Amino acid sequence: MQLINALVTSPDDLDFRIHLRNEFLRCGLKKILPELKETEELDIQLKVFNENKEEDAIELSHRFDDIRSEMEYPFSPVYHLLSNMVKDTGSETYFLSILQHLLLIRNDYYIRPQYYKILEECVSQVVLHRSGMDPDFGCSKRLDCSWPCVDATSPNAHSPVGLQFDEEFGARQEAQADAQKKEERIKELEGQIQTSPPPRPRAAGPPMAGAPAPTPSPPLPGGGPPLPAPPGPRLHAAAPRRRPSQAGSSPSPPPPPPRLWTPPRGPPLPGSAPGRAPPPLVVKLPYGLEAKKTYKPEVVMKRVNWSKIVPQEMGENCFWIKVKEEKFENPDLFAQLSLTFSSRTKAKKDLDVTDDRMSQFKKKAKELRVLDPKTAQNLSIFLGSFRLPYEEIRDIVLQVDEERLSESLIQNLIKNLPEQKQLSALAELKGEYEELVESEQFGIVMSSVKLLRPRLNGILFKLTFEEQVNNIRPDIMSVTFACEEVKKSESFSKLLELVLLVGNYMNAGSRNAQTFGFNISFLCKLRDTKSVEHNITLLHFLAELCQEKHPEIMSFPDELEHVESASRVPAEILSSSLSNMEKQIQRLESDIKNFPKTDDDQDKFVEKLSISFVKHAREQYEKLSTMHKNMQKLYENMGSFYAFDPHTLSVEDFFGELANFRTLFMDAVKENQKKREMEEKIKRAKLAKEKAEREKQERQQKKKQLIDMNKEGDETGVMDSLMEALQSGAAFRDRRKRTPRNGKPRRTRPSPAPRPPRTANLHGG
Repeated sequence: MQLINALVTSPDDLDFRIHLRNEFLRCGLKKILPELKETEELDIQLKVFNENKEEDAIELSHRFDDIRSEMEYPFSPVYHLLSNMVKDTGSETYFLSILQHLLLIRNDYYIRPQYYKILEECVSQVVLHRSGMDPDFGCSKRLDCSWPCVDATSPNAHSPVGLQFDEEFGARQEAQADAQKKEERIKELEGQIQTSPPPRPRAAGPPMAGAPAPTPSPPLPGGGPPLPAPPGPRLHAAAPRRRPSQAGSSPSPPPPPPRLWTPPRGPPLPGSAPGRAPPPLVVKLPYGLEAKKTYKPEVVMKRVNWSKIVPQEMGENCFWIKVKEEKFENPDLFAQLSLTFSSRTKAKKDLDVTDDRMSQFKKKAKELRVLDPKTAQNLSIFLGSFRLPYEEIRDIVLQVDEERLSESLIQNLIKNLPEQKQLSALAELKGEYEELVESEQFGIVMSSVKLLRPRLNGILFKLTFEEQVNNIRPDIMSVTFACEEVKKSESFSKLLELVLLVGNYMNAGSRNAQTFGFNISFLCKLRDTKSVEHNITLLHFLAELCQEKHPEIMSFPDELEHVESASRVPAEILSSSLSNMEKQIQRLESDIKNFPKTDDDQDKFVEKLSISFVKHAREQYEKLSTMHKNMQKLYENMGSFYAFDPHTLSVEDFFGELANFRTLFMDAVKENQKKREMEEKIKRAKLAKEKAEREKQERQQKKKQLIDMNKEGDETGVMDSLMEALQSGAAFRDRRKRTPRNGKPRRTRPSPAPRPPRTANLHGG
């Protein structure tokens, strides 16, 4: 047992000690241990054996606890452990490449976690294979990633309560807008009642059914003013231009407004008029270039839509100067091109086209009668894109068929339709329908629709109205939310107070001392003030101060949730959109009022737009307008609250500064946390290293004392002393440092330190 204890306790490596002890137990020691306990002479040796066994078991459990803490504790220790594992190995370059690719992940607060979730899913499937076996990386099987781990990237998706709150708040805003509108109406009616003369006394008794028409009574309050107001001329004068291509030229009578579209400008597109040759070039070509050969296909070919480079744009070494495309000329090639890419299909084609056939083809070619080439070409492109019969397009517009109507169809019609004067001229050619080109035939069909362009503008407004509302309403809500959050946030107010205190202290003795307030834009400049050692900024200092001394301030980023979305709201565009919506509603109301009566049962324009849409659009606009006024009032109050001019500082700039500071503050908190963790890890690693060095020195000192027991140099009695130490167990107790017990701090195993080889321990034992 002395020999076993000497062999088992001598190695420094825990794994080797456990290995030796297990080998002895497996070879039969485990079976005879109960019998050895009955021998009193072996009590000390058995006690030493069991104590060392328990100590090694405790140290092994501590090792696994250390591994668990390393796996659970984030960032630096795990990174250093991985770095030490792959350093100077073939894996190092791949590990570096992984880290470099991680740096390329988009810097977005909501998107970045989704990237890391996907990467974690992939890595876990690679290193922890579901079958419990090492995967075969040579096969081409893809990872089984259905991405259930990825959450919705929208910030509202993380908070159902936030969604419900937004909906409730929006409903409250709309209710307030309705109430405000009704209060204004009540005040208006009360004013009219006060200014109107008292009603004449009338005979009592209800009117009887079927009685003659009663004497006209005075107009009801509020019923008179709207009737005499003639909206027609005023609305037409203020009618907005829907698109740049619909620019007005000169005023015209209300029924047919042809001013909504400008005549086309610029030369016609190349190839739009057959037989029209380009003007002759008189400028000498540079670099000795010769004019390109002119080809005359026998049929009208489809056009290649490329961007032309003129010789004057070419350099001396340009590729296009040296090309010689004539070497590819081939009659068969041209014949095949004519057969494959002609603009019109023919039932029968004969390659031997005679001059008589050519002249006949020219005679059959239809010429434009009313439309200019560019307008005709645009109409041809439009008709080719939608591929609908002319009559069907007309019926869709007449019936306002919402199932077949599309925003693209109406927009292209408005963009490409000829002017009303041209449509009227085409209507007179109705008897020559078959002799006209396709674009003019389409114009004849559409000319039968009364007030075509106002009708199209109204239909387009109906199709895009909900989209306009959905674009305007969230912007108003975002700014309204943000104004209320900033003004009501107590934590943000305390932060401003803290910044004011720190700033006045730091500015003591300067012209900026004793300041009563500061511009909100200064908050983002806190990071520009650095410490003496340039290792910390004033923003980081304030973030740490708030975290340690004023934790109630740390909630302000959560309280200012909507400043980010409010910073993306362009206030001018928002006002312009509302104004444009009002003009469109006014124009539609005027068009419906002035719309002539028709006996055509298919004409559903007035029915579908006046009854089901205009009233709804007016109500929605009134709500949005009231909400927008409330938003502007809140922002003006915000300007007086924080002492800035709301007319000079836009909504975007103000909330942009707050959103930027909010992000910078959260980043500073994270960086401070990382810094503290790093300092703590460095301190812990330093203590572990010092402890390991101290234990190593103690072990070496014990070994030296055990071997050199006679300090005066007399080697007599060494074996007797050694045998006495072995029998008493003192040699085993002093061999190595024991693991503390009873709640004392356990020994920390330094992870970077490499284990000594087992062979060295074996020889050393």
